[in-house]
Amino acid sequence: MKAYILQEPGAPQNLQLQEIDTPTPKPNEVLVKVRAISINPVDTKVREGKALYNSLKEENPIIVGWDISGEVVAVGDDVKYFKVGDEVFGMVNFPGHGKAYAEYVAAPESHLAHKPANISHGEAAAATLAALTAWQVLVHQAGIKAGQRVLIHAAAGGVGHYAVQIANYYKAIVIGTASEENHEFLRNMGAVEQIDYHKYNVEDVVMDADIVLDSLGEENTRRSLATLREGGTIVSILGGATEAVQAEAKKRNIEAKSYLVHSSGEDQTQLADLLRQGHLRSHVAHTFPFEEMAKAHEQVETRKTRGKVVVILD
Repeated sequence: MKAYILQEPGAPQNLQLQEIDTPTPKPNEVLVKVRAISINPVDTKVREGKALYNSLKEENPIIVGWDISGEVVAVGDDVKYFKVGDEVFGMVNFPGHGKAYAEYVAAPESHLAHKPANISHGEAAAATLAALTAWQVLVHQAGIKAGQRVLIHAAAGGVGHYAVQIANYYKAIVIGTASEENHEFLRNMGAVEQIDYHKYNVEDVVMDADIVLDSLGEENTRRSLATLREGGTIVSILGGATEAVQAEAKKRNIEAKSYLVHSSGEDQTQLADLLRQGHLRSHVAHTFPFEEMAKAHEQVETRKTRGKVVVILD
């Protein structure tokens, strides 16, 4: 099979397409013929030698990526939930070695869900790491409830546009930050308030949020404390809830924590149900063929993508 191998960290062109052996699924795994791959900021960071790279660098070969959608072509002896021919999607082995940039991926069945028939493989692949992050933060970490005011930073981005929809599904009042050209997009996703971060400091216009999802880092996490009511919760997905930020939050009876998404077929199945029912949809802004993986990375690195970037395999 063909797969992208990262020989050494660096530019997008360091991802080299090579012919390697097709993996054999373990007893608890299925072998997926990949139809689509979602590209995330963490992919580009690993490629550069940052983020999770240090935990992968001793492995050979390093195959970047975690988000896939495709068809089951073989199953391990202990697999019970999937059979050959099933269409599946999920985030594989995160934060371990997902090996998703390949024509075939061996994935634990506990990391996958059945792909809804009403969406494409590209839309399904998109709704994995980013959608799982939004779901796990809002539902499991923040305990979102109807009527709460939820502030979502970078709301038009990958994680953000799913978070807006999930919060809207829970009947929360959604506030999203984004550049002005994305405000109509946010309204269509379910955000009732939109804040142009180029014009306003969010802490000057929001002061009574119950939940904040921060995707920008420590300085933004610290500033966002002022947007929360007493007893509120802020969750950073970029490690922004440092000890100093947590200490500051504690003084105001605010819970501040950092969170890293993890693979979960159970959560992926919950998202599949929302996708199937039309409560959640993927906005795929850019698609690239498998041979143009470097261009997909370059698009993600602009940090201006509305929604998701997806790579399609023939």
